[in-house]
Order: sequence, then C-alpha cells, then structure tokens
Amino acid sequence: MKRRLVAIGLLSTLLATSHALAQEADAYRETQLGLYLTAVEAHELLEENERAVLIDVRDPIEIKFTGFAEPTDIHVPWVLADRDSFDEQARTWPMVKNADFAAQMQAQLEALGVTEDDPIIVMCRSGSTRSAPAADAIAGMGFSEVYSVTDGFEGGKLGEGDSKGVRAVDGWRNSGLPWSYEIDPDVAWRPAE
Repeated sequence: MKRRLVAIGLLSTLLATSHALAQEADAYRETQLGLYLTAVEAHELLEENERAVLIDVRDPIEIKFTGFAEPTDIHVPWVLADRDSFDEQARTWPMVKNADFAAQMQAQLEALGVTEDDPIIVMCRSGSTRSAPAADAIAGMGFSEVYSVTDGFEGGKLGEGDSKGVRAVDGWRNSGLPWSYEIDPDVAWRPAE
C-alpha cells in the first residue's frame, strides 16, 4: 500500500510539473501586444499593405539549410549558435542571445524608414521561442503593431508516418508561399564589427 501511495505521489508530481512546463512554453509564445498571424495571414498582410515589414530572426546557418521567405525585409537573429562551445549533455551547440539584437534591429528599421505604426511581422522557425520575444523587444522600441508568426517559416512537426517529427505542417515554406534557398545579399545579416 505504501508503494502505491509513493507511486501515486510521484505520478502526481510529474503530471503537475509537465502541466507547468507546458503552460510556461505556451506563455513564452505570447507577446506583450498579443498580435499574431499565421504564415498565410502574414503573406496576405504583406500583399495588402506596402508599409508592412517582414523580419526573420533565425540564425544565418539555419536559413542556409532551410531557406528564406522571399519578401523578407530584415534579417537580424534573435539568438545565434555558439560554435565555440559544444554541449555534451544536450548533444548540440548552445544558442546564445544576439547581444547586438536591439541596436541592429533599430538600425535596420530606421534604414527602411519604418514608422511606429507600420505593421511589423516577426518570424522564426516554428513560432515558439524566438519570434515572440523578438516581437516584444521591437514593441519595446516604440512600435505599436508587431506581430509574431505562430507557425513560423518551417511550421509544426508531423505527428505520425514515415516522416514523423519532420517540420512539414503549415509554416511559410509548407504553405506554398514564396521562398528560396537564395538569400538576398541586401537583407542578409552580418555580424557587428
């Protein structure tokens, strides 16, 4: 009986922890302004409003291998892969915040003449951990219409089948929107010197 109570207690703790982590992940996707678009809606806004700006906040190497939305106006990464520090436990290179994000973004927005009330659309890979905080940072610069693309460039993962886990659900690339592996040199991010 005592083992059952311990097992039930552990299960309850695990479920509560999982629920809390899920809520935290959902909250991280939220923005201060509460403005969201799917990739298809983002494309429609870009087509309808010539003042709308599309910003990609992914790491340049990610873009190299997955492609780039053709109407992208600005590319400034929110985080970058730290190629100098392999994480043995995670079995990958850690991502570190781009320390120059705010200054680089402000400079790019000013160069394009973006005004405080122009629509700004921020996109990352899947809309989960980079576009929302980047949108918040841009809103913090005084811009009032900053959207996060909820399904990002690559979209969500397939839940079943031979390609289970592959990002092939919605997103810019999977919705038939214009994209290419060729990156516009005038838009490509370059590190601060």
